Amino acid sequence: MSTVPVPVTAPTPGTLNCFLVEDSPLIRENLVATLQEMLDLEVVGQAEDEAAALRWLHDEAVPCDLVIVDLFLKRGSGLSLLPKARLLQPEAKIVVLSNYATADMRRRCAELGADRVFDKSSELDELIAYCLDLASSKA
Repeated sequence: MSTVPVPVTAPTPGTLNCFLVEDSPLIRENLVATLQEMLDLEVVGQAEDEAAALRWLHDEAVPCDLVIVDLFLKRGSGLSLLPKARLLQPEAKIVVLSNYATADMRRRCAELGADRVFDKSSELDELIAYCLDLASSKA
């Protein structure tokens, strides 16, 4: 199964609506719990591969403020997904969360449409701060 069922709900004003693309169920579960505990954030969809992410992003009935993308997925690639996500959700902030956040990879992700890149192992606080700023600008 390439998508994780998440109930679709109407967006709440001031709440960040997030779509998460991460292939590891454990990381996905922990990240969702952390973000929802620290932020006024609702995960409105999840995918573990590029094809499932594209199907979800194409559904404009679900507004999305933030797309978080891992680079290495079960099938497909976060790098390939970035420009497509930018086209399908032009208003959303797109961030990469990866263990491979080298200077070259950050540059490449920016060229492909990412707004920011965060290292999974050392920059979660920075991701949360970024999301707090995004939420405050939405409120």
